[in-house]
Formats: sequence, C-alpha cells, structure tokens
Amino acid sequence: MGSLLVAFVAGWGSSTAPGPDHSPTAPGAGRGTGGADGHGPAPVFLGAAGSYAVLAQAATSNVPTSAITGNVGLSPAAAGFITGFALRHYAGGAVATSTQVNGNVYAADYAVPTRANLTTAIGDMRAAYSDAARRRAPDHTELGGGDIGGLTLPAGLYKWSNTVTIPTSITLKGGANDVWIFQVAGGVTEAPAARVILTGGALAYNVFWQVAGKAVIGRTAHMEGEVLSQTAITLSTGATVNGRLLAQTVVTLSGNTIVGQ
Repeated sequence: MGSLLVAFVAGWGSSTAPGPDHSPTAPGAGRGTGGADGHGPAPVFLGAAGSYAVLAQAATSNVPTSAITGNVGLSPAAAGFITGFALRHYAGGAVATSTQVNGNVYAADYAVPTRANLTTAIGDMRAAYSDAARRRAPDHTELGGGDIGGLTLPAGLYKWSNTVTIPTSITLKGGANDVWIFQVAGGVTEAPAARVILTGGALAYNVFWQVAGKAVIGRTAHMEGEVLSQTAITLSTGATVNGRLLAQTVVTLSGNTIVGQ
C-alpha cells in the first residue's frame, strides 16, 4: 500500500502534469491606439519601414518556394545578397520583381530613388526598435520565467531580461484598439507547429516583438505581429507570418508565407 501511494504521488508531480497558468487577468496601462476602448501602450511608429513585409540590412535568403505579400527591401547591402527569389531586374531599373513576391523587391544598388528610400526605411526601422526597447514601466516582467506557452495575454507592455520561448500556442486577446509590446533582451523561439493566435478583434499591426537576439519561428509555426530584431530572423520550413519581418542584420526564409499587414 505504501509503495502504491509513493508511486501515485510521484506520478502526480511528474512533468506530464499541466503547469500553472500565468496568464494576466486584465489589460495593462494605457489606451492602446487611443481609441475609446483601447488598452496597452501606444503603438510603435514604423515610418517608412512599414512599407515592407521583409526588410533587412545585410542579407535576405530564401529556399523556394515562399509567398510574400508586400515589398522586400535590403540596404545597405546590394541585390547580390538577396538570394533564392529568382529576381527579374532590368539594367538601370529601380525595382526588381519575383514570382514569390506580391510586391516589389528593392536593393541599395538599384537606380534612383531606391537607395535614398531604403536609407530612410532602415533608419525608421532602427528608430522603431529603439522606441520599443525604451518603453518604461512594463505591466508584466519575466512572465512565466520566459516560457509563455499556453498563455492568454491581454494588451500590455511585457518585458524579459533573457530569452522567451513559445513551446505551445499562445493567444493574444483584445480588441482592434489594443496594443502589445514584447521587450525581449535575448532571443525568441517559437516551437514547430506552435501558433500565436489573435482573438477578440486584435490586429497583427498592433503587436510588436522587440527582440535583441535571434527570432526563430519553427517549422509550420505561425507568428502574428511586427518582428523587430537586432540580430536575425529565421523562419523554418512552412512557417507563416501575418505581419512584418524587420531585421538589422539578416532574414532567412524557407518555403514561408508572409502577409505584410
């Protein structure tokens, strides 16, 4: 009898038992986009960077076949560092096209006014990253110890001093005027097949992931929001994004679907 009781207690405390739900119960401070029913911090202004679904400074690589709705931009690196898109570019042209991009592709060595426009967009991308990183008085700090799998997150400013993992799907619950900013001092890793889900009318362009390290979206996983990475953004095969990928270094794609919001 004693051995059975010990076995039962050991099983109850094993890693297969559901973990605690650290989901916040109410939205954070602020009025979001300023709407009457908005919650959370003011949105991050993307400026000209908002004209791109994918924007990087050093390189953008792709393993075909991806499907991108929106523009792709690279600067100060030249078009030779955009690979895997089978670009069609005419000598002296300001843009290129690709069957994988429902939009235009721009590089710093294309004709006027592309270089100047990209310089502005890159500057705005970096300013947006700094804006998101400088936001003070977070509503939640170190939530879940960085493991936010399975949580339902209302609008607010969230801050972590290390990495964030999304091992299972999370839900961002709020209205169209609500805003989320995630400040991450390390990297963000979303596990294969995990999903970021928006409910209640929440919009992808009101979700901002400020990531100092690498942002890695796993195989067939789904991300929502504007990903602002200081290091790199990598999408594994079949991963999808509603939002933008804005990296101060490289963006690496592999058969992905990206819909710029």
